[in-house]
Amino acid sequence: MQNSIKAVFFDLDNTILDRTRMFGDFTNAFLGHYFNHLESTQPVFDRMMELDLDGYKDRNVLFAELLAELPWRESLTHADLAEYYKREFIKHAILMDQAADVISYIRGKYRTGLITNGRNAVQYGKIDQLGIRDAFEFILVSEEAGVKKPDARIFQMAIDKLQVAPEECIYVGDHPINDIEGASMSGMGTIWIRGKHNWNDALKAKPLHTIDQLNELFRLL
Repeated sequence: MQNSIKAVFFDLDNTILDRTRMFGDFTNAFLGHYFNHLESTQPVFDRMMELDLDGYKDRNVLFAELLAELPWRESLTHADLAEYYKREFIKHAILMDQAADVISYIRGKYRTGLITNGRNAVQYGKIDQLGIRDAFEFILVSEEAGVKKPDARIFQMAIDKLQVAPEECIYVGDHPINDIEGASMSGMGTIWIRGKHNWNDALKAKPLHTIDQLNELFRLL
């Protein structure tokens, strides 16, 4: 496979960036700031992790739920909570284990890109906090692209940017539909990182490889 591949593209959240751990670290800081009046914050922590849906819930919906459900000491407005999140969340960005080494290895052999769903400010904020903006030839965020995964058009934009053929590309991601199905529809080969999302056997797309850790890419690419 290595001989025919010219470009490797990555997803961001829970592929390069440990988004689950990031939100957990943010939640601990959040609880220390707003809920130090509680004898135990573990139930609140668990509820926040549950409500977050690993980032797949609209933030405005999440904020409304937190305001309604949590045992606040003082009343907080939606705007207050949104501002705190905007200011503090990206500070907790953290790479997946061995991500830096894997990115360096891939850059030495292939052309590279990053394709992520989300808002520009949040996604680029994470990327800059991690210090990886220059690790990729280009970055596509769905807000600026005007289309989001799994729409094949965002993957085609990446292919066009590097002027390579779809079959010369590999896409690495954790979401069966957004990443694997979407990239496959564009003609790319895919590698699925098994994580929070269970595989749906009804999907037409099948990954070339399934891995549990990024460092498995060393032997595959």
